[in-house]
Parts: sequence; structure tokens; C-alpha cells
Amino acid sequence: MTQYAVGDIQGCYTELMDCLNQVNFNPDQDCLWVAGDMVNRGPDSLATLAFLYENRNSLRCVLGNHDLHLLAIYFGHRQAKSSDTVDQILSHPDCDHWMEWLRQQPLCQYDSHNQYFMSHAGLPPQWSIKQALSYSEEIASVLNSEAINAFLATMYGNTPSHWQTDLSGTDRLRCITNYFTRMRICDIKGGLEFDYKGGLADIPAGYYAWFKHPHRQSINDRIIFGHWASLGGYTDNNTLFGLDTACVWGQHLTLMQLDNQQYFTASPAPRLSQ
Repeated sequence: MTQYAVGDIQGCYTELMDCLNQVNFNPDQDCLWVAGDMVNRGPDSLATLAFLYENRNSLRCVLGNHDLHLLAIYFGHRQAKSSDTVDQILSHPDCDHWMEWLRQQPLCQYDSHNQYFMSHAGLPPQWSIKQALSYSEEIASVLNSEAINAFLATMYGNTPSHWQTDLSGTDRLRCITNYFTRMRICDIKGGLEFDYKGGLADIPAGYYAWFKHPHRQSINDRIIFGHWASLGGYTDNNTLFGLDTACVWGQHLTLMQLDNQQYFTASPAPRLSQ
């Protein structure tokens, strides 16, 4: 079995097929890690989600902020934005099956054999992999219970911005979710700053890329993440693999083979401007 990982697909189905064809991906033999933001903003979210669901037994997925947004719309706790491209999903006869599968996906994955950790936005500097897996389980238990509606209704928001182990209730769940799905830069105490979307060169004073934080616990762990398109995949670290290379913004989709860290890319015609 060969394992691959792909960054933010965001409905870029043609580019996903291009990358998989380059490696002769065989769902009967291979495994695809998907770093969240499977759908939305791109031109064919319907085909993307249908393909992933059809091949769900050959995937290791995590939820990104756009995937959670789709669930929030489906469960009636959010209105679709003009930039969203999920209407065809929501009106499709198989939508209920797809949403049931989507809510079963975790916020992080870890393969102890290959020693790869994956979440959509990365691994918070103050967390170990063991802690991250535990916090992901907290969200998974809510998403797979009747409490999903209460969670999705209160999921949006920027507070609390700092993780504390004694957080509880809605604040705790929102904070965990934000770290896994929205994190880019943190202050010295590990607190999140949500507005910055630039690259490494222009990070404001007093903040650090989460993976360059001076107190980061996971300095030797191999981490796959997406979300931060402005990095263009660059992390200046050979154990960190940023796979959001802004396909939906007209750049390219990136697929990585895990055993040798070889990259394969597919570029679309430009369609959106940041």
C-alpha cells in the first residue's frame, strides 16, 4: 500500500483527479490522507465529495473549517454565503449520506507506524500529539451525538483565543475547533490571532507561525497540514508539510507521497483573486 496526502481540495475536482492519475492511485491498494477543506469555494464541490465518499474506505480525512461550515449549513445553523459552492451538495439525493459520513471525520489523524500527524491547521504549539488526539475525540463525540446541533450553533467566534485546560462547555469546544481548523499565528502564550493571512515574512511583532513558536512541544514530529495558503507549502522545516498551495485561488493542488515525500501538482486556470 502506498500512502499519499493532499492539501485543501476545496472542490477542485479536476485537479484532484489529475494528481491521483499522475500516481496511478488505486483505491483498492492505496490510501489518501485528506487535510481538510474538502469542499467549498471551488468549481465542483459536488463531484469532489461524491468521489471521496465513494472511496471512503481508502481515505484518512480530517475536517477543515469549510467542511464544518457545510455541516452548519446542512443542520440549519448557518446561511450559505455568496462565495459558497455547496448548493448542489445540499440539494442532491445523497446529501444525507454524505453529511452522516462527514460528521464522522475527526479533527486530527495520527499514524504511529509511519509517524505522521495530520490536522487541517496544524498542531498547536502548546499541545503534544497525545493531547491533540484527546481533544479531537472530544469534538468527535459531540459531532456524533445529538449535541451536534448545540455545537454547530455556537461553533463560530474568536473567543476564547487562548487555550486553558480548565475551559469547559461551549468555550472549550469552540477553542479546540479553532486551533485545529483556523490557526496560523500565535502570541507568546499560544493565543490565536485570526485576521492574519499573509506569509512568514510579514507576521506582526509579538506573534509567531505556530510551527516556529519558541515553546512548541512537537519539534520532532512529522506534521501534515493545510489551511495556510499564503505559505505556498513553504515551512523552512523538513518535518512540516504544508499542503495548501492555493489551488482554489488559481495556484495548484499538491499531493505528497508519504514514504519518500515526493510531490505531484496540478494547476487550474485562474478563477479567484484573494
